[in-house]
This record gives sequence, C-alpha cells and structure tokens, in this order.
Amino acid sequence: MNQKILAQAANEARGLAIDAVHACSSGHLGLPLGCAEIGAVLFGNSLRYDPSAPKWLNRDRFILSAGHGSMFIYSWLHMAGYELSLEEVKSFRKLHSMTPGHPEFDETPGVEATTGPLGQGVGNAVGYALSGKHAAAKFNTSEHTIFDNHVIALLGDGCLQEGVAKEAIAFAGHSQLDNLILIYDSNDVTLDAMADVSQSEDAEQYFISQCWDAVTVDGHDLAAVANALTEAKSNDNGKPKVIIAKTTIGKGIPEVAGTAKGHGEGGANFAESARKGLGLPEETFFVSKETKAFFADRQKELSEELAAWNANYEAWATANPELATELSINVGKITPSNLLEQIPEFAADYKNATRASGGDIIQSVAAAMPSLITGSADLYGSTKNYIKDGGDFSKENYAGRNIWYGIREHAMGAISNGIAYDGLFRASAATFAVFADYLRPSIRLAALAKLPVTYILTHDSVGVGEDGPTHQPVETVSGLRVIAGLDVFRPADPEETAGAWAASMHRTDGPTALFLTRQAVPTYSCASVQTRREGAAYGGYVLKQETGDLKTILMASGSEVEHIMTAAEELGDGVRVVSMPCLDRFDRQSAEYKESVLPRACKSRVSIEAGVTGLWWKYVGCSGKVLGIDRFGISAPGNTVMKELGMTSADVVEAVKALD
Repeated sequence: MNQKILAQAANEARGLAIDAVHACSSGHLGLPLGCAEIGAVLFGNSLRYDPSAPKWLNRDRFILSAGHGSMFIYSWLHMAGYELSLEEVKSFRKLHSMTPGHPEFDETPGVEATTGPLGQGVGNAVGYALSGKHAAAKFNTSEHTIFDNHVIALLGDGCLQEGVAKEAIAFAGHSQLDNLILIYDSNDVTLDAMADVSQSEDAEQYFISQCWDAVTVDGHDLAAVANALTEAKSNDNGKPKVIIAKTTIGKGIPEVAGTAKGHGEGGANFAESARKGLGLPEETFFVSKETKAFFADRQKELSEELAAWNANYEAWATANPELATELSINVGKITPSNLLEQIPEFAADYKNATRASGGDIIQSVAAAMPSLITGSADLYGSTKNYIKDGGDFSKENYAGRNIWYGIREHAMGAISNGIAYDGLFRASAATFAVFADYLRPSIRLAALAKLPVTYILTHDSVGVGEDGPTHQPVETVSGLRVIAGLDVFRPADPEETAGAWAASMHRTDGPTALFLTRQAVPTYSCASVQTRREGAAYGGYVLKQETGDLKTILMASGSEVEHIMTAAEELGDGVRVVSMPCLDRFDRQSAEYKESVLPRACKSRVSIEAGVTGLWWKYVGCSGKVLGIDRFGISAPGNTVMKELGMTSADVVEAVKALD
C-alpha cells in the first residue's frame, strides 16, 4: 500500500469537499473531512470494484449510510475513475446534477443505495449481505465460486442511534452475516452537540453483545484502517465485523475540527486557509497528476481481477447452464409472461380471507419465480406468506427463501430494500397493516428509488374486530396511497388477489403493497376469472354491469365490495358495480378506459371503504357520497364494528336513495 500517495489523495478529497460545499453554500463537511483516510484506504486499497463495470456481480458493495456526507462518496468515485466528471463534482447540489445532496441509487454510478434518513443504510447493507449469502448458497458450486464479495458500510453516531440500525445489527449478528463490515465513524460529535450529551454506549461491547467482531482503530492511520479491513475480509468466522474508527470531525479546518460546528457547512467559510493548511494549491477542485496516475494504475489492476472473474463465470455458466439461465433471469428482473396462468383458479364457491388466498397464490408465484424470497415480522402464521418447501434462511441454510425477521419491522423494510438494490432476488415482506407505519420510511425510499419490493399487509381494516382501534388501520391504506410511486392494492376476492400478485411481480420500477383481509370474503363469479384478474391490473373495472340505463355507480375496494354487490341487488336495474382494488393503477389508465368504467355523465355515485374518506371524492364528485371511517375504530367483533361504523349494504342503499 502506497501510504504517501493515499495520504495525498485523502487531502485532495478533503479539498474537493470543501470547494463543493463552499461553492453552493450547502452541505455537510464533517464526515468527508473526518473520514478522508478511510476513503483513501477503501478506494485505493481494500475495495474490490471496477469503475468501468459498476454493476459487476462480484464487486464489493460500499454503502454510505451517513448519506448527508455525500461529498465523501462523490469525491472518491470521481478520483477512482467512475463516470463522474469533475464538472459534476462542481455541480454539487445543483439542479439535475449527478451529485445531489444525498446519494441516490441509479443517479450516480457507484452509488449502491438511496440511504437518506440515518440508519437506513445500515439496514440496506444487511440486505445486501443477506442477498450475497443467498446468492453464494444458490449459485456457487464446488468447482466455481462466483459470489464471494463483501458489503462495507460507513455510518456515524446518528445512524447508530436510530432504532432501524439497531434492529438490523441484531438480525445480522444472529444470522452470522460474516460478509458484512461496518465502519463506524466514531467522532464523538452529533449535529447539535458533543455525542456525550445524548449517548454513553460502549460501542465495542454493544457490537460484541450482538454477536459481532469489533475492533477500534485510529481512523486517520492509513495502515491501521487497511489492516483492520484486511482482517475483516479474511476472517470468515461466522460473525459480521465492525471497525470503530476514531476520527476528528471536520479534520483539516482547525476552526471547527472536533466540534459540533464541524458537522455542517460552517467550515466552508474557512476554505482558503484550509486549502493552504492541507498543502493544496490555490486552484479549487484540485486533483494532482500523481493521484490521477495512481488510480489509473489501480483501475488496470482491478480490471484484471474482473477479467479473471469473467473467465471463471464463463466456465461456471458452461458447466451449469440451468443455474446460469436462472441468474440471468434474476438479474434481468424477468417475470414469466404467463405468470397469471400458473396461478390456479379458485372455485366459484370459495369463501375465505384474502390473506388465505394470498397464501395459496404465493406458492404458485414462488414456483414460477425462484428469485422470490419472503419474510415476516414474526407473523407467518397470520400473514400466510410462508413459501412451503422453500426452507428457512438461517446461518445453517443461506439458501432458504423464508426470512424470519423477528419483531423488527423497521429493519425488515430497510433489509428488503437492500435485497432489491442488489437486484439478484425479488424481496417480499409481511406484517399487519397497522404496523406499516414502522415500515413507512423504507417504503417511501423504495418508491423513491423505484425498487420492486412487495409488502404483504394483512388484517387490513376494522374487520380485525376485537383487537381494537390500536390494530384497526383506518388511515393506513390511504396513508400509503399518497406515497408517489407506490402501488397500493386492496383486492376484493381471490382472483383479484391473484391479479394483484401478478401485477406486483411484473412491476420492476417500484414497490407494491398488498392489503389483505383477515375476515372471509366471497368469490364474485358474476364476472369471469380473467375479468377480475385483469381488472386488478387495471386498478378498477366494472365487476357487475348495470341492466338497462345507467343510473348509479357503486364503487368500493376490498371487503366492502360485498356490500355494494348486495346493495346493487336491492336497488335493482341501472346500478353499476365497480371494484377499485388499486386507485394508483386506475389513475394511470387512459382517459378512454377511465370513462368506460366511470362515465362522467353519471353523477349519482357512492363509494364505500372501511377507512378514511379523503381520496375517494375525486371518483365520486360533489354530487355523490363517500362512506368511510374518519375516526379510530372500536374493540368488538368485526361484523359488529362494521355495522357500528356504517360499513354495511344498508348504509349504501340509504346513501343512494338520499341522492335521489
């Protein structure tokens, strides 16, 4: 390891960060300056990567969990040779640049995750590590190893204080994910104050208690950091590793170094003197010829490693054509075009909860898509998403397809995102609908990053009954519908549930939430199986056509479709029944299609859903009526709660008659 050139590169990385933050008067200097030596060791010595092939399957994955320190990763990606020009570095935090305020997945080559809120990146890293273990178990053979990479994440005190990180750390230690390395930037400072104001944890002992290996080093000592990384990568002892790097926040700007003021952009006010103190020229955004030459030579070495891996991969693919085809399908996110046909139809008299039919459907989907893995927050018995014969993911069986997260919804969401970021497998995860609030930050980030994660959220309404208002998610469905890019399904019967599952698997540009009932619902054979399955994919469709002239449109989602079906029978001719399993998808349909389902000429409209009413008015209009629950629920049997809160066919009939 060339310590002299790496020390020089570290100071030049500091200079890039100072100049970028100074140029836009915005950003966070503390981490990029404090962790400069760590970056030099990672990109100049310890990481396995090739800038010309940023998606190399066996690369080491580096995740910046402390995403506010984004100039750290932008500086090193630029110097390492990724397609991130100096002009882009100069455009830090500017409109349409490749260097936004926090790193974003698929916006900048080399950025592995949209970490955003603190702690999420730790969970993402655990997801990457889980994916790596699963890939190695599925695809490596005794003759060929094609997956043996490591996942390395850089986090700070803020990440470690967040509960999502603690949940993920516990899961990783229990699962013995020894391909995972965390580098903890322990600078004893948080944004507002010195860290001892809000924490007194012994980090080493904490990680050891969670079944991790832990070592503390001087984060500015290049050799110490490099040796710790070498040891962590070579020690496959069944324990994930943490390197606690003691650093000085804002190092290089004496006026703020080691203080809370060093966290943000304040240090940029001393840019000129800092540049001199670091031995940098007056020229801003400076990278020396020596540093450029060093990383050019390193890229040649890394390309040779990639070439050797490619040769090994070709030999493996030749010897294992079925595995090679499966991996290619996984990487390409290819869903069988006939997936719906592979899900058996349900009997016309089938009556059960959609969580139960969903439990049957996932078996067919899992058989058709070996890439699908699933997990539950200690609720498999209730959420019904366990893949039979799929095996359990564990330290004894990394090939297992069922992940036991324990009661850790926060981490389950972030880990699922990590699996999706890696792109080798399709992640799904389940809990009760009301606990989606624990998942919400991860769901939002999945939508933002366009990750194809499927969330299975059961016990979807006040129909839960006796568990009471704490477990009755009256606002949760609509609360998730307002997240841009998230498809929220609430299917009415088993065939709509099949259509929703297939739509989720065919979608590769964003997440899907499947809200499923605890209580039984009928099968609506008044419409064909194809109509109901395809109708789910459209988001809304005519379930029962009116006889005679159209007078009234009744619409609902999920279990309340039963009420509008019954009401339509009582109201007689001229009533159209529209099932709306996914408002998001319906809104994306053509104007012609939406007009065919909800013709504007018909103003007499009533909707019903066992949840808040706000989002339904755009379909009902000012002349119609929305039946819903704009309050919390009640502890009583489900049917009693539904009746008490106005969720019955009689309420629908009364609402229609009141419109006349």
